Amino acid sequence: MTPQYLHTIKLVGDVKPGRDALINQQMKLALERVAFLPFGKLIDQWRWKVFSGEVTPANYTEAWWQLRGSTRAWRRRCRALEADFDPGAKAHIPGNIPYTRYFLSFILQFQFHRALCHGRGFSRPAARVLELRQRRSGQKFAAMLAVGESRPWQETLQKLTGTRDMDASAIVEYFAPLQEWLKEKNQGQKCGWTPEGLIRSNF
Repeated sequence: MTPQYLHTIKLVGDVKPGRDALINQQMKLALERVAFLPFGKLIDQWRWKVFSGEVTPANYTEAWWQLRGSTRAWRRRCRALEADFDPGAKAHIPGNIPYTRYFLSFILQFQFHRALCHGRGFSRPAARVLELRQRRSGQKFAAMLAVGESRPWQETLQKLTGTRDMDASAIVEYFAPLQEWLKEKNQGQKCGWTPEGLIRSNF
């Protein structure tokens, strides 16, 4: 939902479209969606290692922080004690609830959006499409949801997107304006991760 779309349905006042507005909207969404992906994958990575026996009760917490350090460069500020069982702080772990569903939903969200935009004949990047209220888009999406679990998910996905495979490239395409802006702002900066933590840019 872009600010322009919210304006068309009279939820917000007049908005001024432009690059700054687009970057602000994309940065907010990227912090919610893109930044989540490594963590979303990590939860079940840890669970699968436990189920396979690779991670044993003696090193539950140690393995947890190793994964967190490898995906987000996060580390515990004090010595991790196995008795603390830090993974249990995430309710999905003691509740034995798979987390992959959230990870995959974010990938599919952008793949669905791209497919609906292409189906409407939009040639612009998906991020610049103001809204998809047209009945045809809604009917196409509703038809996919109506199938439920009656058919293999690959068939259902193909009907909407034209492919039987999940494709995360739609995320890269959607956030292309933000990625270009970040390249401009970080030019000449040293950004990334070190064993000590985040190297911050100066913008």
